[in-house]
Amino acid sequence: MNLAVSLATRLKVMNSIKNIARLGLGLALVYAGIGHFTFSRIEFRAQVPTWLPLDPDFVVLASGVVEISLGLSLIVLYKFKQQVGLATALFFIAIFPGNISQYVNGIDAFGLNTDAARFTRLLFQPLLVLWALWSTNALDYFKPKKR
Repeated sequence: MNLAVSLATRLKVMNSIKNIARLGLGLALVYAGIGHFTFSRIEFRAQVPTWLPLDPDFVVLASGVVEISLGLSLIVLYKFKQQVGLATALFFIAIFPGNISQYVNGIDAFGLNTDAARFTRLLFQPLLVLWALWSTNALDYFKPKKR
């Protein structure tokens, strides 16, 4: 009996930690998305790869809409958290070329004004992908459903 209670308690704690992580990621995305329209718009424009055949300002505004939408979805769409987690992870993968472009072209933005700082930033993108997947149990979406 004690083992069952202990496991149940640990599961509740882990779910609470994941929920806090999910909500934190949602808030961070909303904040970053607002930055696309306001206080960080120019710096986000600097990250748009030059090879992308779209207007950089359009890319910044569109990705801001996506970030705000994903962030709010992470916060309020608990029932669909796995799907939203997958979409968020895919978004982080989709914007990774912008981070690579910033590093390869030596573009200063967001205080990343050295190659070492820009390279270190590249290492954090996979962590964001993992954060989105872990905090939403997104990979469980692919597990067979019990009937």
